[in-house]
Amino acid sequence: MALAMTLGRRALGRSWPNPAVGAVVVRDGLIVGRGWTQAGGRPHAETEALARAGDAARSATLYVTLEPCSHHGKTPPCADAIVAAGIARVVSALVDPNPMVAGKGHWRLAQAGVVVEVGVGADEARRAHAGHFRRVQDGRPNIFLKLAVSADDKVALSGRRPVAITGSLARNRVHRMRAMHDAVLTGIGTVLADDPLLTCRLPGMHSPVRIVLDRMLRLPPACRLVAGARQTPLWVVTGQRAPFGGETALRAEGVEVLRVQEANGRLDLFAALKCLAERGITRLLVEAGPILTDALLHADLVDEAALFRSPTAIGADGLDALDGRALSALTQSPRLRSVSTEALGNDTLELFERPIL
Repeated sequence: MALAMTLGRRALGRSWPNPAVGAVVVRDGLIVGRGWTQAGGRPHAETEALARAGDAARSATLYVTLEPCSHHGKTPPCADAIVAAGIARVVSALVDPNPMVAGKGHWRLAQAGVVVEVGVGADEARRAHAGHFRRVQDGRPNIFLKLAVSADDKVALSGRRPVAITGSLARNRVHRMRAMHDAVLTGIGTVLADDPLLTCRLPGMHSPVRIVLDRMLRLPPACRLVAGARQTPLWVVTGQRAPFGGETALRAEGVEVLRVQEANGRLDLFAALKCLAERGITRLLVEAGPILTDALLHADLVDEAALFRSPTAIGADGLDALDGRALSALTQSPRLRSVSTEALGNDTLELFERPIL
């Protein structure tokens, strides 16, 4: 099962809207097949592992990080493929919360005479499939917040002037985080101040969908995000009252524009996240400024967080990490717990997560 978990991680950021599943076929103590969900969500991990195992799958055990599907979608049910391959035993980490599966896959296997065991590696699998669970159960992606702060909890110079806070090791870790998420989200304020790319610039790794929350479509057509929209997808989430002329101009550059409702003069965060989930996004990395970051924390929408901290101070006139609140709103949040701390050169990285219920 540990190997299946590792294989599944290969698909993170690439398998959406489907979960990133890993599968291993074992016969007589030997691994005879392995698989993981392919780009775009198909083929599934189980059929990949069975294809590699071939005839050796007969009377073997299949380890899989999530319940095999039991319904006809764009591909036949994995449960049927498992039975047809002659698998004798399936060890599954979790029941799939998708109502179209939700125990039916395990039941289908058991009815066919396959021995089914559920629960091995369940906690790790629940973390690995957090995006899938969050999208199915809550109608939104799993939100991973990334923050880089100075020693005095600042994120920029006065006047929102950008400044490099962390070193190369920390920046490379951020690029890896981008590659392991379906999409990366920021706000229009960050775009106007920093003109970011939000791509993954590590060799051989893919870039996620870039998403900008922009209520009135202020996104400059000349910014780097728009310039690269035909190479790396760019979605702009805007309000119902945003000018349609701006939408037309952005669409002409390959940008997708999504309109959602507003609340109190701002985009409705819940509506925006629901819109992204409906389009298949399960794992969302947020790299935003103080206003959007604080809004997500205030709405209790942060599921995981990465806090990169530099040993260098910016000064009292720098921009605070959160809008009108101390950073302790994150670091001492009753909703999030610190799970690890590590050094990245001169910087430190502390990870937080919402406890698994």
